[in-house]
Amino acid sequence: MSKIVVIGSSNTDMVVKTSRFPKPGETILGGTFFMFAGGKGANQAVAAARTGGNVVFVGKVGNDIFGKQAIEGFQKEKINTDYISIDTEKASGTALIIVNEAGENNIVVASGSNDTLSEEDILKASAEIENAEVLLMQLEIPLKSVAFAAKEGIKAQTRVILNPAPAQELPKEIYPNLYLITPNETEAELLTGVKVSNDDAIREAAQVLIDRGVDNVIITLGARGAYFQNEYHSFFVDAPMVEAIDSTAAGDVFNGTLAVALANKQDWKSAIELACKAASLSVTRMGAQASAPFLSEISCSSDFYF
Repeated sequence: MSKIVVIGSSNTDMVVKTSRFPKPGETILGGTFFMFAGGKGANQAVAAARTGGNVVFVGKVGNDIFGKQAIEGFQKEKINTDYISIDTEKASGTALIIVNEAGENNIVVASGSNDTLSEEDILKASAEIENAEVLLMQLEIPLKSVAFAAKEGIKAQTRVILNPAPAQELPKEIYPNLYLITPNETEAELLTGVKVSNDDAIREAAQVLIDRGVDNVIITLGARGAYFQNEYHSFFVDAPMVEAIDSTAAGDVFNGTLAVALANKQDWKSAIELACKAASLSVTRMGAQASAPFLSEISCSSDFYF
C-alpha cells in the first residue's frame, strides 16, 4: 500500500443548508443545521485513506472537544495520527458554511490551531516524508510551513502536490519544488493573472505555471472536469454529470483520490478520471469528510453518466 503524507488543516464544519445565500444584513429562517468533520488537509487525508492510501496526517488541533473528535475520526479511518500536534493555547479550527439549493457554498474559516503548524512540527515527520510516494498540501496552514515542507519533500525525492486553496499568492521559490499543482479556475487566475474564461486561456494559465518551474499542472473545472498539462502532454478530462447537493469538499476529494492514484503509478489520464469520478460522487452527499467515497463506490457507482 503506497504511503501518502498529507500536511494541512483540520476543522469542524458547521453547515446551514438553505434555499439561497442571504444578502448583507439579511436573516433567512428555515435552514437546516449539520456539523461535520472538515478542513482541507483532513478532508484530503480521509479521501486518500478511503481510496486505498496508507495515509499519515501532519496537522495541529486545539486541546478541546473538536480536536479530540478529529483525532478519533482519523483513527477510525485508519490514518496515522502520530504527527498531529496539540496546541494548548489556540482552539481547533472551525468553518461556518452556507449551502444553497444548487449545492453551492459560502465558507468562512476561523483557523485557530491550524495557524500554528510550524516547521518544527513538520520536521517530526521527516522520516515519513522520506518514505512516502506523495506529499500532499494545501493553504489553510502557514505559507511558510508549506514552503518548508515542499523543500523537505524535494530533498527526500518525494513527489510534492500542492492544492493552492484557499487562493493566495505564492512565493516564486516554491514552484520548482512542486511535482504537481492543482488550482481551480479562480485560483489559477489569481496565481497567473490569466483570466480563465475559455480553453485557450486555460492552456495559457497552465503554461505560466510550468514556466515558473512546476512539472505538471491540473486545473480543475468544476462540473466540467479537469485540464492537464506538462512539457509533453495536454488534455481535458470530462467529469460525470450528477445532481449536486453540496460541493463543499469536492476539490479535496479530487486531490486525495488523485494522490493515491499517482502513488499507485496510474497514468495521468486514468488518475484524473478516477479523481473526477470521486469528486462528482462527493457532491451528491452532504458534508466534507462524510462525502468522500470509498474506492469500491467509485468503481461500481451507477450514478454516473456523461
